[in-house]
Amino acid sequence: MGHLAMSDRSSTTSIETSMSSPSQQQQQQTELKHRVTTNGKSSAAANGFPAKNGQPLVSAVDGEVKNIEQKHHVDLEEYTKNFKGDKVFGIQFDAPLKWGNIIMIFALHFFFIYAYVTYPLEKLKVLTVLYAYIMGGVVGFGVTGGAHRYWTHRSFKANLPLRIILMLCYTTAGQNSLYDWVRDHRVHHKYSETDADPHNSNRGFFFAHVGWLMMHKHPEVLRRGRQLDMSDVLADPVVRFHEKYFIPLKMLCCFIIPTVIPVYFWGEEWYLSFVMQCVFRYVYSLNFTWSVNSAAHLWGTRPYDKRINPRENVLVSFVAMGEGWHNYHHVFPWDYKAAELGKYSLNLTTMILDGFAKIGWCWDRKEPTKDLVRRTLDKYGDGTHPSAAEAEHQHHHEHLPEVPDPEYDCDDDDAESSSTESTKLDENENVSKKSSVLA
Repeated sequence: MGHLAMSDRSSTTSIETSMSSPSQQQQQQTELKHRVTTNGKSSAAANGFPAKNGQPLVSAVDGEVKNIEQKHHVDLEEYTKNFKGDKVFGIQFDAPLKWGNIIMIFALHFFFIYAYVTYPLEKLKVLTVLYAYIMGGVVGFGVTGGAHRYWTHRSFKANLPLRIILMLCYTTAGQNSLYDWVRDHRVHHKYSETDADPHNSNRGFFFAHVGWLMMHKHPEVLRRGRQLDMSDVLADPVVRFHEKYFIPLKMLCCFIIPTVIPVYFWGEEWYLSFVMQCVFRYVYSLNFTWSVNSAAHLWGTRPYDKRINPRENVLVSFVAMGEGWHNYHHVFPWDYKAAELGKYSLNLTTMILDGFAKIGWCWDRKEPTKDLVRRTLDKYGDGTHPSAAEAEHQHHHEHLPEVPDPEYDCDDDDAESSSTESTKLDENENVSKKSSVLA
């Protein structure tokens, strides 16, 4: 403890536009178009910001926040009106297709197969393969530790250097922007397996795995996503920097730098370096991430809550650095371990976070009490959880003393029921409750 994260510092800037309703945001945007300065002087309104006497009425931070929101904004009424599934070769789809994404995703996987079959094994270098594994770990940590456990669930606090590392590692993954990723994942947790879930597993494995990226989102996803409070994410200057320079950062971190390093440091051929980093490593990391949405929602046990779809999937936990203990995670989404297990071999992200905690770069790692976990699995589980003695042995060496869970101030029965996914408890409320308890 004793550290002060950037997100904890007081700020005089306003980000109320991110908390406005869609109708309020539309009204604000209409007003912005008509605000001009007097005496014929050009104003900040020309750039989309309100002004008076030639002076902007918002700070630079407010402007960055507004730009981020506008970048991800669509006219929901018009979107819903035109939302009609495409019909291709007699197959009726539930949503309009994104042909650009379809072509890119299939082309990438076809080239993956081609490169895999034609790769000249006689030119295979150990350093190139090892480097690909290392970069895969970097990518995995950015997604699991950064976008997921830190920015989405706020399951721990991090100083500025660690947040920068998490952002750069995530950017290396070559996925959507942080704002987009966090919003989609928060709405996934709050409305899991409904129309508001971006990758609803009730629509089948393929849709949950990658199909959701090939078609437009259900209007309910957008509507519910706008109701979420994203102010904590937009308040982070690291996220705003990422959003501002997203495309060049993505190209640089995901494709250019990883390809250049093998060529200049150990003489790898350009094509082979490109294939290893921008095809093999990229495709594997994407599918490992997608498997959490698909396989971990369809196959495995449900020891903590049998009423929900997410499962405990060992294989997914292995390839996704600890994200496959998904039944537990949906019951206790604010646990920084995303699992009850303490074995680092199946939760590499937790090991790295614990390492940063030892040097003081992250702290306030949230965990539920053992009693809350035990009462929850006894009441709602499917009976597949290991014995209490085994669970105690797993926890004995790997974990720090527990901190109060976000429902610490509830009655026993309320704490038990409110910890489950079925209640759809807003994770932003979890964070605020946690802060009030510790204060």
